[in-house]
Amino acid sequence: MKHITLFSDGSALGNPGPGGYGTILRFGDKERELSGGEPHTTNNRMELRGVIEGLKALKEPCDVEIVSDSSYVVKGINEWLQNWIKRDFAKVKNPDLWRDYIVASAPHRIKATWVRGHDGHPENERCDTLARGVAEKMKRG
Repeated sequence: MKHITLFSDGSALGNPGPGGYGTILRFGDKERELSGGEPHTTNNRMELRGVIEGLKALKEPCDVEIVSDSSYVVKGINEWLQNWIKRDFAKVKNPDLWRDYIVASAPHRIKATWVRGHDGHPENERCDTLARGVAEKMKRG
């Protein structure tokens, strides 16, 4: 099984407001960048959307380390998701995206790792740049 590192970050200007995500997929010395956004969204939605889109871009089952500065995403994946599923996402924010995450993550072995944001982590900084760029573009229309 290939080992992939998925770096991701999300941004929303206004929270809610125009938002974007940036994702880097790394396999060995190869990298692929993804980005996208929505005109009216939240930071947490974009953080999670970046992970989902990165996973959907993988063409085969992989061993994936997700690296994010979002405690919401990392704890959601590592700690909270199983209980949310048992409760059928009652009183959980963004259940649509968490259901999308479950589908996108199903073929893979996932481990999520938290990194401090805006702390000089090169891939996190790049993902932030991608995410903010899309959010700014959405804001301009």
